[in-house]
Amino acid sequence: MDTALDILTAVLLLGGALMSLAAAVGLLRFPDLLSRMHAATKPQVLGLLLFLLAIAVQQRSWAVVPVLIVCWIFQLLTAPVSAHMVGRAGYRTKHLRKDLLSMDDLDDVVEHAATRRREAGDRASNE
Repeated sequence: MDTALDILTAVLLLGGALMSLAAAVGLLRFPDLLSRMHAATKPQVLGLLLFLLAIAVQQRSWAVVPVLIVCWIFQLLTAPVSAHMVGRAGYRTKHLRKDLLSMDDLDDVVEHAATRRREAGDRASNE
């Protein structure tokens, strides 16, 4: 029984390491910020899940499971939020390739905000 659990742990660790490696390769190889964010979040989150499952299998104790679940929940909460913040900052500072976008949802919003800002500046200069 111990050998089977050790093999399962090894498989989970290898899977987690491969997913983390895929994330690292994506960070180095993908052409722009938005593609790199995809590589930095999704495979890395799955890799962490595999690592946490390996820890749970190897420890063979229910006491460690709540800590692993909390770790997993924080990862699920922080990865999309940080990716969203980096993506918006990259969009506003023009660190993306628009030719790679299939659809630009923020273009109308940013243009509308720029128009409002110009109109407010014109009104302030006329007063």
